[in-house]
Amino acid sequence: MAITKTVGEYVFGSGSFEQLADLLRPRREIEGAPVVFLLDHFFAGSGLMSRLPAEDDDQILMVDTTDEPTTDSVDGFTLRVRETCDREPAAVVAIGGGSTLDTGKAVSNLLTNPGQAADYQGWDLLRHRGVFKIGVPTISGTGAEASRTCVMLNAEKNIKLGMISEFSIFDQLLLDPDLTSTVPREQFFHTAMDTYIHCVESLGGRFRHPVADSFSKEALRLCRESLLEDDMQSPGSREKLMVASYLGGSAIGNSFVGVVHPVSAGLSMVFHTHHCIGNCIALNGLDEFYPEEAAEFRRMRDVQNIPPPPKVCTGVTEDQLVQLYDATIVHAKPLANALGDRFADILNFDKAASIFRQL
Repeated sequence: MAITKTVGEYVFGSGSFEQLADLLRPRREIEGAPVVFLLDHFFAGSGLMSRLPAEDDDQILMVDTTDEPTTDSVDGFTLRVRETCDREPAAVVAIGGGSTLDTGKAVSNLLTNPGQAADYQGWDLLRHRGVFKIGVPTISGTGAEASRTCVMLNAEKNIKLGMISEFSIFDQLLLDPDLTSTVPREQFFHTAMDTYIHCVESLGGRFRHPVADSFSKEALRLCRESLLEDDMQSPGSREKLMVASYLGGSAIGNSFVGVVHPVSAGLSMVFHTHHCIGNCIALNGLDEFYPEEAAEFRRMRDVQNIPPPPKVCTGVTEDQLVQLYDATIVHAKPLANALGDRFADILNFDKAASIFRQL
């Protein structure tokens, strides 16, 4: 028997961003407190920023997504909210890609749980429900809008790990495919591939779950329909990929990823590679574990005229290989899902080093 939780309510469709004020109205009336908006810095000074239903006492905080969220950056945002708001916010609204969505979830959690972000990296460590939170993705693929984690880099511990808890799940989502129309083409493709990778890892693991399988299979169908056709950024394809992203995030909430994500986490810690391009770099070098999927990734890349992912490990040092391995092998649950309990024997240092040297 499995007990799982998914997002309780969502609004979907072209133009649905205009309903954000309606979603917030009952929260404002019940709590009588301001709303905190966390907005991806990509939209600073944009038309989207001017459309925010912000009131006088609300906070609008820009999230610099040049780098992925860290435990320090999450602590910093939490402190800023506490310093300028003398009561618990009516809601936290995160608008942007996976980094902004994860930041919003983590800040919501820390506003009601004592301590710092690093204290809650792991499984089910949060003790209290966070501030009511609404997620508004502006790119499709990360699944952060639906997952039960908010991933952060922790330089001190050399790990990339989230607050993995049902309390990290958004209370409401606003899914408007119009918001993905301004995403640069290569970033759009690499992020969409994150959904594809979530699903093939879930379906290829030993901890499969019938509900997760259903989510994954439908998400893969939508990914293939969109990424193997000429215009992946047509309105119809953007709508399909937004649904696929939600389903892929829900699938991972009911299962685990596999080898790709831990290897990508190592790249993030050592080379500061962003998550989605990191997954593509990893999958491109993991034919031994995912031969059909790596080949299909390359077909999709060719159809969309996307260049091969960059070589990030050229000239890698022995010290960096140790750091890469340590930041990969720490992800025991995903690796056990893909490789079994003896994953550390299969993906030993020499094996991992040979993989990284190719990436």
